[in-house]
Amino acid sequence: MNLRLLFQIAGASLVALIICSCEEYPPYAPGMYPRASVAGWWNDEGASGPAKIVVHVGEQKAYFYMGKRVVGEATVSTGKPGFSTPPGHYTVLSKDADHVSTEFGDYVDDYGNVVRSNIDARKDSRPKGTHFDGARMPYAMFFRGGYAMHQGYVPPFAASHGCIRLPKGMARPFFENASVGTPVTVTE
Repeated sequence: MNLRLLFQIAGASLVALIICSCEEYPPYAPGMYPRASVAGWWNDEGASGPAKIVVHVGEQKAYFYMGKRVVGEATVSTGKPGFSTPPGHYTVLSKDADHVSTEFGDYVDDYGNVVRSNIDARKDSRPKGTHFDGARMPYAMFFRGGYAMHQGYVPPFAASHGCIRLPKGMARPFFENASVGTPVTVTE
């Protein structure tokens, strides 16, 4: 086998691996969305005091405090135009590490093929022969009705239906260190 053919096979395998990986929704296709931003950092070593989360919509950042010390920072994606994340002072009302949306997701056929993606089950009619598959929202922390912070796709702009999406790797420490009752402040 010549070297050129070997590189072509390796390149095709890499492209197939990238296209078929489904780690986060929606999948990334070149030119479809800008690449996701840097996830963030966490360092709570030696920190103490009450937890608090502050989300800056204009910065698309979330900060986790223990006492007066910032112990974590994450890039987030908040509500897109028409679905803005409401500014205000809230608290974590409930938590669900394995939450699946009952409103947002995809219509899929019996073989698992997505027929219609990124739908709102309250508004979008279901095509015949499909069923609703709710979006996975791991590490969900609800702070106002249906609004939550949860793990999800985080482009460098507001893109959610109002929730605050945290990147993989940052959602878990935010979730594990915030108890029900933790203050959440959303600022513009």
